[in-house]
Amino acid sequence: MTVVFVHGVPETPTIWNGIRDRIEQPTVTLRLPGFGSPRPARLRDKEAYAAWLADELRAMDGPVDVVGHDWGGHLAMRVVSAYDVPVRSWVSDVAHGWHPDYQWHEAATLWQRSPEGEESLAGLRKSPTGGGYTFGDALQPRGMSSELAKEVDDIHDEEMSAAILALYRSAWPNFHADWGREFDRPVTARGLILTPTGDPGAQPAQDRAIAARLGAQLTELDGLTHSWMLQNPERGADALRRFWASLPD
Repeated sequence: MTVVFVHGVPETPTIWNGIRDRIEQPTVTLRLPGFGSPRPARLRDKEAYAAWLADELRAMDGPVDVVGHDWGGHLAMRVVSAYDVPVRSWVSDVAHGWHPDYQWHEAATLWQRSPEGEESLAGLRKSPTGGGYTFGDALQPRGMSSELAKEVDDIHDEEMSAAILALYRSAWPNFHADWGREFDRPVTARGLILTPTGDPGAQPAQDRAIAARLGAQLTELDGLTHSWMLQNPERGADALRRFWASLPD
């Protein structure tokens, strides 16, 4: 069974390297368009990104196990709930975003406003002469490695800023408002919700409520941060292996 990893925002597929090294199954990583790669004009909102992911999964020799982090997790949940895709199982670490009471973090609410969002992201792009406060500076306290932080800063251009704005502005006030309705009906793919409790944005109670509603498994990654796969890839890989081992053949 192939495992398909989908990164979050603002990240690259590199974030999965440590996990992939510890997984015995074949693995594939997908790069979200606009994050170090061209972004087709049609990708103007979260639904268009979900349709893109669905097309990528259909092109594979499925069924597959899809693992999403951050926005990759949101897209994975949308795809398995609303698209005909060859997916055996899904994993997300941000399921609380689908809870009716979820409220976006401060940066997201800033990016959802104009012109504040444009100004904020322009300020986070690396200066040609160096210096300034960048995405890498903001994300390292949440567990991002210095190597990945540099990679993110190197690819953060106007196109990436535009992709971030398109995603966040199409996700107001939260995912429950529109996509959540699709998860009120049965989903054939089995799910796992990961809760890294050391993430400042963690919402364990909301994660548990979503897991109960969906009949998904839930695993708390006690003390790990938003970038749990970088902080402790062995624990992350173990949680995934145990989930897949529980699935019917």
